[in-house]
Amino acid sequence: MRLLYDLGIWFYGMLLRGLSAFHPKAKLWVDGRKGGVGKIEQTIEKGRKHIWFHFASLGEFEQGRSVLEQIKKRFPQEKIVITFFSPSGFEIRKNTPLADYVFYLPEDTKRNAQRFIAAIQPKFAVFTKYEYWYHYFDALKQQDIQLLMISAIFREEQLFFKSYGGFYRNMLKKVSFFFTQNMDSVHMLKWIGVTNAGLAGDTRFDRVVELPRQHVENKVVVDFSCGEEVLVAGSTWPKDELLLQSLIAESVGWKLVLAPHEIDRSHISEICELFPGCLLYSQFASYQAEEIQHARVLVIDNIGMLSSLYYYADIAYIGGGFGAGIHNTLEAVAYGKPVLFGPKYEKFQEALDLVTLMVGFSISNRAELQEVFKALQDVEKRKEIGVSALEYVKQRAGATQIIMKYLETEKLLDLR
Repeated sequence: MRLLYDLGIWFYGMLLRGLSAFHPKAKLWVDGRKGGVGKIEQTIEKGRKHIWFHFASLGEFEQGRSVLEQIKKRFPQEKIVITFFSPSGFEIRKNTPLADYVFYLPEDTKRNAQRFIAAIQPKFAVFTKYEYWYHYFDALKQQDIQLLMISAIFREEQLFFKSYGGFYRNMLKKVSFFFTQNMDSVHMLKWIGVTNAGLAGDTRFDRVVELPRQHVENKVVVDFSCGEEVLVAGSTWPKDELLLQSLIAESVGWKLVLAPHEIDRSHISEICELFPGCLLYSQFASYQAEEIQHARVLVIDNIGMLSSLYYYADIAYIGGGFGAGIHNTLEAVAYGKPVLFGPKYEKFQEALDLVTLMVGFSISNRAELQEVFKALQDVEKRKEIGVSALEYVKQRAGATQIIMKYLETEKLLDLR
């Protein structure tokens, strides 16, 4: 099985190299790894131990951000290395002040893993939610370096729990401790003989609970809304945007702030064709007052501000639910907003909770979207939902504190 795994890693890398001439993200993935571990060895401070955080992408970075912030605040002398697998994480957070070094994760080969670990000399490593890389895990285990999984969550259909999943179960046994999002995950791990796990919760709650307190006014969105009700749609994909086009066309008195997941020039052009007369955030200063007053749609054609936009929402729509799965619902819920999303949300514990609490509403087609949106025209109903949403977030904050207590108890952080 390990041979198949190694072949899969090699084939994936070759595939992206082949696509890099035609696909911008593949090119970033490939270019970001040029020079390999050697480039990292030349960059990193020699003879210094580092704390290593690895994130698949931007969403996982935001998930682990609260732990990073606590370490940076309470232990400023510690040196931190962050690695990303995906360009969408690295390119946006490569200059984050929360780390001393930010790299693309070199491909998971035995040699890469050994050289990378030797270069950064981790005090300990923190991976978030789903990321499992055999050779990196093995190298950490061989050198007796603690590896922690935070905000981990498991489901029965995963390979770890299949009769043929022995290779992947062995990978789990290289982890020092799992901080899980729910008790089901703890029980499932115990079922396969992994007992070093405990319930901590999802660290994203600790991040999003701070958002309303950190709010800074966005004059563009204030001027665009002109006092009308606002639907903020975040991380949308084409299928989401088609539904929203029909919805906003039939919703008098509502304006749409649309923050698509992809903001390349071709996709922004497609959105502008779908929403004639829309305004672009980057060009807002050039519009006349009359244009702004009559415009129904504002397209956010930059990255990094979505979490602050939900402050202005009367209702939020979260994209991705017609594809691989919905994006972050908690950023909107933290402001006390009802959230709508597509049908593919079953892998996300918070979305399951929100549907149960009737704070989140899943829709599968245009008719369902219209029905739910109509029901949410009731302002008092939205206020009731807002109270439930805020209570939900506040009750589930605290995972970061549990993780920090572990790090201190295990003497993984320098307490000077």
